[in-house]
Amino acid sequence: MLSERRLEVLRAIVQDYVGTQEPVGSKALTERHNLQVSPATVRNDMAALEEEGYIAQPHTSAGRIPTDKGYRLFVDKLASVKPLSKPERRAIQSFLEDAVDLDDVVSRTVRLLAQLTRQVAVVQYPSLTRSTVRHVELLLLAPARLMLVLITDTGRVEQRVVECPTPISETSLADLRARLNSRVVGERFSEVPKLVQDLPESFDQEDRGTVSTVLATLLETLVEETEERLMIGGTANLTRFVHDFPLTIRPVLEALEEQVVLLKLLGETQEPGMTVRIGHENAHEGLTSTSVVSVGYGSGDEAVAKLGVVGPTRMDYPGTMGAVRAVARYVGQILAES
Repeated sequence: MLSERRLEVLRAIVQDYVGTQEPVGSKALTERHNLQVSPATVRNDMAALEEEGYIAQPHTSAGRIPTDKGYRLFVDKLASVKPLSKPERRAIQSFLEDAVDLDDVVSRTVRLLAQLTRQVAVVQYPSLTRSTVRHVELLLLAPARLMLVLITDTGRVEQRVVECPTPISETSLADLRARLNSRVVGERFSEVPKLVQDLPESFDQEDRGTVSTVLATLLETLVEETEERLMIGGTANLTRFVHDFPLTIRPVLEALEEQVVLLKLLGETQEPGMTVRIGHENAHEGLTSTSVVSVGYGSGDEAVAKLGVVGPTRMDYPGTMGAVRAVARYVGQILAES
């Protein structure tokens, strides 16, 4: 375990390096920070931190920079996450409140995160597998053709056209709509198949084929939409940090194009808390010079998806974590009210 004094020295090195982009020397540390020890003591502490792998000397410069291990300890020992200012919070709320549908919420969230953090923003769409049914609408388009509209508790809307084996009357359709909603509204999508399996038997013989066809389309929709979707924005922000990537920025850009990689980066939705993966903690080879800050969001206590940012390891962790957490909270509120 590091002593509190050496932890203070490490904090100061991280803060200065993030702010100045220059390796940090002992003289600069004692001048900029109230460490209350002599430059010689700071030099000794820096030597100990280097020996333990928390900082490194990048070249012949007398200064030091944090390593992945140093950033990890800095994040783990953060006393607090930097809160957003009142104007920032108001701006987030009003910007998100104007969204017209789920696609707009996700699109606005990506733009917000990218602007607030000046990093690459990634937002996962709410997963149907973790959503519940808000309503199923059935609309008659023609005597034997219906429109099935599935609405989730997160505001997601899925539409399918259903070709029925026989014509169905408005009265029978209204009956099917009412019975179907009475069984599935408020239920998890994973529960829907068993809740509706015996529904056709409760209808007259001439309507059972149509009821079965509607249910088959509903269940197919659930299966089709289990594939995760996400939106990414602010990739151009990486060009501001070209010198933070040791060889080239290209592997990072290539990794960000792969949706599967990004979903793995965000982590399991079941872990709703804040996650920070630093440098080599990211399994994908192209992203070992980046850090990923992510958190779950949802319309209640349970996360239905994740959002976060990707940037260089030399990032403002307290500020980035504060922005990511605040945006996730507001997105959850918008979904709950939608």
